[in-house]
Amino acid sequence: MSEYTALARQIVTVSHRLYERGHVTATDGNVSTRLPNGNILSTPTGWNKGSVTETDLVELRLDGTPVSTHREPSSEIGMHLFIYRSRPDVHAVVHAHPTYATGFAAAGIPMSEPVFPEVIVGLGSIPLAPFAIPSTPEMAHSIAPFVQNSSAILLANHGVVTYGRNLEDAYFKMEKVEHAAHMLFVARMLGGPKVLTEQQVARLLATFQKPSSS
Repeated sequence: MSEYTALARQIVTVSHRLYERGHVTATDGNVSTRLPNGNILSTPTGWNKGSVTETDLVELRLDGTPVSTHREPSSEIGMHLFIYRSRPDVHAVVHAHPTYATGFAAAGIPMSEPVFPEVIVGLGSIPLAPFAIPSTPEMAHSIAPFVQNSSAILLANHGVVTYGRNLEDAYFKMEKVEHAAHMLFVARMLGGPKVLTEQQVARLLATFQKPSSS
C-alpha cells in the first residue's frame, strides 16, 4: 500500500468517526493531511463526513493551487493551509463543531484554566480565537496569535480546530477537547471547577515531562 493510499484511508476513517460521534452534522467539518510530496490532501467541500470516500478527496499544493480537479477542496482549506505554513511540524488538521466545545466557543469562554491533568499535559491551554467569517482569509488572521503555542483552538461562534503530528493525533485532540468541555460544563452546573494552583501545575508538568529512563 502506498503512503498516499494509507493517508487517504486515514482521512476517511477520521471523517467517519467525527460524524459517528456527532462532532459534525450534514456537510460540516473538514479534515486534511500533509502528503509526502508536500501537498495537502483534503476532504471536499459540501460533503457529508459520514459518507466521504477515498476517491472524493482533493489534493492541492501548499499555496492552494489544485492538483486534482474532480471536486473542490473544503471551503475552510485556507485555515488549514495557514496552519501548515505556520507549523512545519504539523501533518494533519481537523475542524469540527462538537457540541460542548462549540458551546463554550459560542459563549465566548476559552478553556484556558488548568483543571484536568490530562488536558494540561496533552493539550495545554485551549484559547478562544475571535469571531471570523468562515471560509474567508479572516479565519487565518483570527487564529494567527495562537497557532504557534497551541494545538487546539476554539473558534468563536463557530467550532474547534485541532492539529498534530498525524491524523490520529489531530483527531484524538478533538475528542479530548470535547470531553474536557463536557466535564467543564458539568462542573459549572455543580458550582464551578476547582482550578489547580501554579504549584500543582508545575509539579504535574515536571512529573510527566521527565525523560524516559528506558
